[in-house]
Amino acid sequence: MQEGSLQAPIRHIIDWESDAFYNEAELDTELRRVFDICHGCRRCFNLCDSFPTLFDLIDATPLGECDEVQSKDFAHVVDACTLCDLCFVNKCPYVPPHQFDVDFPHLMLRYRAVQAKTQGIGFVDKQLSKTDQIGPIAVKLAPVVNWATATSNKPVRNVMELVAGIDAKADLPTYANKTLCQQVAVAPYPINVNGPAYGQKAVLFATCFGNYNNPAIGLASLKVLAHQGIDVEVVYPGCCGMPLLEKGDLKSVAEQALKISDALAIYVEQNIPIISIIPSCSLMLKSEWPLLLPKNPQVVNLSKQVVDISEYIMSLHKKYSLEKGLQALENQAVTLHLACHSRAQNMGAKAAEMLRLIPNLTVQIIERCSGHGGTWGLMKAHFETALKVGKTTAKQAVTYDNPLVLSECPLAAKHILQGMGLQADAAAYSTMHPIELMARSYQL
Repeated sequence: MQEGSLQAPIRHIIDWESDAFYNEAELDTELRRVFDICHGCRRCFNLCDSFPTLFDLIDATPLGECDEVQSKDFAHVVDACTLCDLCFVNKCPYVPPHQFDVDFPHLMLRYRAVQAKTQGIGFVDKQLSKTDQIGPIAVKLAPVVNWATATSNKPVRNVMELVAGIDAKADLPTYANKTLCQQVAVAPYPINVNGPAYGQKAVLFATCFGNYNNPAIGLASLKVLAHQGIDVEVVYPGCCGMPLLEKGDLKSVAEQALKISDALAIYVEQNIPIISIIPSCSLMLKSEWPLLLPKNPQVVNLSKQVVDISEYIMSLHKKYSLEKGLQALENQAVTLHLACHSRAQNMGAKAAEMLRLIPNLTVQIIERCSGHGGTWGLMKAHFETALKVGKTTAKQAVTYDNPLVLSECPLAAKHILQGMGLQADAAAYSTMHPIELMARSYQL
């Protein structure tokens, strides 16, 4: 494959169960090989903090060569990676099947897996990745938890920063009083028997964020889909494992994949679409799981059945034409941040296409990283860096000056608003998921 080839990039199986994968000498050799290629290219200098950190390390050596950098210093490069995948998807000309065979994010993942195996995962990091243990408790105590974790509650947040390393200034997600699954069970939404897709079925994968933190996203998705005539079942067998992946705990991710794919197998067998409402979760089920468990038919078959919510809406529109009744909104223009993990799915700007179906709505797009990186951007060690990485995104949103700033990634949206608050009046802006705006346009 030549640079600039039209061949589609591919990803290799993550050989996490082999001894060679955890061989530190082999890992160091591969790091130096890839880092030397990155040093000679430097196209990714403005994507995140990993690449400037790497280039600074090399430039600081006497001869400016990668082989002069001490191996222990590579940890700084890995630590700055948010696993956004944008270098692989959008920038790197040397991704496989190119002979240079560069997959920077998965190399960083391998480093973290080796680190987790040899050094273990810190207590706080381990607890933060257990969303299905934290979520149910936090929902039951939502008023207290939300009060305690608000940035305005400086005494508690200062203690959290000191004890857990979570930056006192980072805006944390709030918890709902009832989960999405609980709300749907109590008040199921009626199906529009006159909808264009009446008779079709779909499964809505609630995701941990949609289930525990912001059920409004799932409820809006359910309403829009039911309005099209689709019989939707909301399920939540567990977290997709993205927080575990960030920590390099690949064994636990694989266990989650096996558990959830087993729970969803009945729907896959019936060829029912599995719709995810958070792009990071969509990416996990579609891409990361089958690379971790390529020989498991349930995982592989599920990956082919998963669709992102905006992706599914647009496929419905193409096949049936959406139900009429979308109304013009008070907001004549909105800012839409295309989340990194949406772009990494290579499905196109489906959220933008979906929003443009709303009459008289101008959609102004931002295609840059928010800088958040999941739990990474919440930590004291990274929060200021996360703001720096997302500064251009926040600046562009301030320039557009639309009161409504949308993102498919709710954590990214919160982070963008925080960045905007450093440049303008944060109270002038609010955010929601694109599907929520669709539901509002339908007056659902």
